[in-house]
Amino acid sequence: MNLPRASVRRPVFTTMVTLIVVVFGIFSLGRLRIDLLPEVETATLTVSANYEGASPEVMERLVTQTMEEVLATVPGVELLTSESAEGSTRVRVRFVWGTDVDAASTEVRARLEAELDEFPEDMGRIQVRQFDVNSFPVVILGISSALDPVELTTLIDEQVRYRFARVPGVAQVDTWGGYSREVRVELDPAKVRALGLPLNEILRAIRDSNLDLPAGRIEEGRYEVTLRAPAEFRSLDELRETVIASMDGAAITLGQVAEVRDTYEELSQIVRVNGRTGLRVAVRKQADANTVEVSGAILAEIERVNRDFPQIEVLPVINQGNFIERSIQNVATSVVYGGGLAVLVLLFFLRDLRSTAVISIAIPISVIATIALVYFAGFTLNLMTLGGLALGVGMMVDSSIVVLENIYRRHTEEGLTPFDAAVKGAVEVGPAILASTLTTLVIFLPVIFIQGVSGMLFRELAYVIAFSLGCSLVVSLSVVPMLAAKLLSSKDRSSNRGGLIARLGARATRVFDTIDDGYRGLIRFVLRNRIAAIVLTLAVLAGSLSLAPSLGTEFLPPSDEGEVRVTGEMEVGTRVDIVDAQTRIMEQIVIDAVPERVAWVTNVGASSWQPEARARGEIRLSLVPAAQRDRSNVEIAEDLRTRLEGKIAGMEIRTRAPQGQFILNRIFDGDEGLTIEIRG
Repeated sequence: MNLPRASVRRPVFTTMVTLIVVVFGIFSLGRLRIDLLPEVETATLTVSANYEGASPEVMERLVTQTMEEVLATVPGVELLTSESAEGSTRVRVRFVWGTDVDAASTEVRARLEAELDEFPEDMGRIQVRQFDVNSFPVVILGISSALDPVELTTLIDEQVRYRFARVPGVAQVDTWGGYSREVRVELDPAKVRALGLPLNEILRAIRDSNLDLPAGRIEEGRYEVTLRAPAEFRSLDELRETVIASMDGAAITLGQVAEVRDTYEELSQIVRVNGRTGLRVAVRKQADANTVEVSGAILAEIERVNRDFPQIEVLPVINQGNFIERSIQNVATSVVYGGGLAVLVLLFFLRDLRSTAVISIAIPISVIATIALVYFAGFTLNLMTLGGLALGVGMMVDSSIVVLENIYRRHTEEGLTPFDAAVKGAVEVGPAILASTLTTLVIFLPVIFIQGVSGMLFRELAYVIAFSLGCSLVVSLSVVPMLAAKLLSSKDRSSNRGGLIARLGARATRVFDTIDDGYRGLIRFVLRNRIAAIVLTLAVLAGSLSLAPSLGTEFLPPSDEGEVRVTGEMEVGTRVDIVDAQTRIMEQIVIDAVPERVAWVTNVGASSWQPEARARGEIRLSLVPAAQRDRSNVEIAEDLRTRLEGKIAGMEIRTRAPQGQFILNRIFDGDEGLTIEIRG
């Protein structure tokens, strides 16, 4: 073991290398992306197609079955799940573990294009999408205003939406619940029949009068001018004055047989923000962007938008970055507390400030070096990597303590100089701590080879523990001997203390001696009563094993996400206005019962891709942080369930309290605790 000897003999070189590692770690910490969990990519594709006007049965017979037959021939397909709705179909394709999703997507597109003749001619284009956790919104905004709904929608689409799209790290901004402008021509049936006007002629006249066509080019001198014939409608009066037919030499205009109104499209969704008419805006981040940084930049942009557009109010209703930031801060604080407690325990047992100072310096060096390795390995700062770091902090101290204690023993008991004690003490225990570190690493080695979602989540945990143990091993054989040679005094440990430190050291010594005497007595008792000790041990083991079946199991522990969802469903085909009326009753009960709310968004309407699904009204409430309220989101959801039961006629009410596993819920295709599939 030449590393301790070289480190002690060249303290300047050792110090400079250590500082280089520390600088790398500090810069790496500032560049690490922050997320809740490691990046999870499942080999899943979604294939969808639209066939306007087709019933679900027709969609299944003409589109879905053909699509399934084609997709089943793609190599590596493990599971096909299809949903056929009115005018649309969606097939979810899951591939075996390890499949290259990009290559599978290319193969799926190629095979579908080769079989296009098997599908209806007037069917829409088939779309193939890859599953991407990062494509889900990181922030959902609620925008409300007293403006006319069409004006509000136009303002959001033309000015506000693109301000959020320009935020660094934002990939896409989508709006829900907008009032899209529509110019409606309502024909008078009696007048149309009296004049004998065919409907297709009226449609053709309107279409032919609303054109913007190229009209060729002319050359004039040195210039070439491109001509166009703009004939698009610029006002409702122009549309009313459009000639749709001629009868007995008299022109018949559209305004004579129809009423032309400037209105909005028929609503399929209604959105209210804090009880006022509004829109929902979903902001999605880029795949390699930092979730916390993106959400912070979005919040800053919200303040600027509210200042620049006083006629609207923008609120962050759902903010994943806020939840992630709180979770990461809690774990990081636990790491700091764990390191501090480890130093206090060391001070209690070593009862020497200089020896404790050596370990106190070694711990942050090992942590910072581990962070540098995490950055260069391409990991993010998430619950798993921080959890591995927290586990590593406890094990980081072990090697350094063994080395330092042996150095101190050589120094005090054998009378060696700090220099010789540091070299010989570290070299002597070097093979032992190397073997101890390797045996610990071997325990986590199988985690690296786990496949599936569990492997993707826990692999980074195993790597970070390996990084921390490797860094602590190098630090214990290099930095610790070097610091011990410089900091350990040739005097007795109690000779250089005075006053308060001496009294605290004396008390710690008495407590330590009491523990030592108690342990010595316990050992004597066990050796004198060996059979009783074995029987007692086996009884404790049997009792512990008997408790195992009563332990619950979770993929990840639940946590308060600060959100509550209330959903009311009505029978298929119920008009949106009726659903909205019942939702308003539900909204009044819910809002009055949740004083912990910060903001809420109400959404009324069926599924956007499955219009024949059950009509529903949903309320999503954002709550104040858990530390600022007396009830958890689960307790709030249970209270709302009791209050709403049987109160809304024609509605089936469900209340849910998200428990911080929104990413895993999407991975496993739904956030229900139990899903039943019926096949036949």
